Amino acid sequence: MTKIISDEAINRRNIWVEKIDKSQGKFASNSELFETELGKELEQNDLDCLLNHLRLCGNIPESYGHDTSEEKQYSKYTDSLLSFAYKSMGLKSLVIAERADVADVEGFGKDFSFVADAKAFRLSRSAKNQKDFKVQAMDRWKHGKKYAMVVCPIYQLPTRNSQIYEQAITRNVCVFTYSHLSLLVRYANEISKEKSESLLYDIFKTIPALNPTKSAVDYWLAVNKTILGHSKSIFELWQDEKIAATESIEIAKIEALKYLSSEREKIMRMTHAEALKALVKASKIDSKIRIINSISDNGLFGIK
Repeated sequence: MTKIISDEAINRRNIWVEKIDKSQGKFASNSELFETELGKELEQNDLDCLLNHLRLCGNIPESYGHDTSEEKQYSKYTDSLLSFAYKSMGLKSLVIAERADVADVEGFGKDFSFVADAKAFRLSRSAKNQKDFKVQAMDRWKHGKKYAMVVCPIYQLPTRNSQIYEQAITRNVCVFTYSHLSLLVRYANEISKEKSESLLYDIFKTIPALNPTKSAVDYWLAVNKTILGHSKSIFELWQDEKIAATESIEIAKIEALKYLSSEREKIMRMTHAEALKALVKASKIDSKIRIINSISDNGLFGIK
């Protein structure tokens, strides 16, 4: 069976993971630089370049520390991908630079507009709750727009019952996946941008029409029926993205396990002194000491 995701696509992801890992300087300037660089890469390559970025971007590299600049930069990378995906479908889109009380991406179709957010998770993160998907926050961040979309890796979404589906329906927020978005991008570029935009609009209108339910089956049955019922030409694209979704899981697992295996070997080869030093660093004790020492009287009690 021919692979959907090529070795070239995996190598390109590895380059971007390393590029973000080695990024230095101000967060905002880096974000703009990466968005520009990503835009040039997508412009210089064929449609598969964008599709494979979308198919592989859902997992945060295990090499990135929690809540680090690399993790935050990766989040902006996925937001940029989202915006480029909408543009590829013929919509207008932009990434919002502000960091507070707004969605990360805005999209504009002919008859509708929406806000969007890209989500990514580490494969090793076992506990995810409804707050991780920001459904309620996306409702607040519409700021006058009728629709909102949260795009997630398909393999990280609940498959049985979850409050995120009930929240999505009652708050009119479309929970979507990179796999479904890849299908819409292909539909736009291989069949018709107008039809793809129309389908996206139909998906947005499907969500609030559902009866509120926590059932993943009920939610995805409605979304998938809307997509598959839009055109007979979608079925072949659907089959490809179904295979690509399975491939992306295996690729993500190989990447994560390779890194964790190398980290385990690194630890096992440490001397006792090196291991203790690494433990202190991992505990961020020195950083916490610096923060504590920086605390001083702020003078508020003296204001009179």
